[in-house]
Amino acid sequence: MNDSSERRFDDLTVRIDRLLCVGFGDCIEQAPEVFEFDDEGIVRFRVNAPVIERDRLIVACDVCPVDALRVIDADGSVLAG
Repeated sequence: MNDSSERRFDDLTVRIDRLLCVGFGDCIEQAPEVFEFDDEGIVRFRVNAPVIERDRLIVACDVCPVDALRVIDADGSVLAG
């Protein structure tokens, strides 16, 4: 598996750094329809993750205590992570 994963949600790009993730699960608590654990206890995107409210997605990524999640807007600005 790759060390990172990326997915677009409208005008936001979310990246998961699998090497940084230690499986706290705070992001899953905030957005369980978007994130889940894989067999190794590392966060990944759900297969059919819906587009959720922009603010909820940013908060879900921002609560990661090890900055394994990054949110980038269409202008390239980092909003979380």
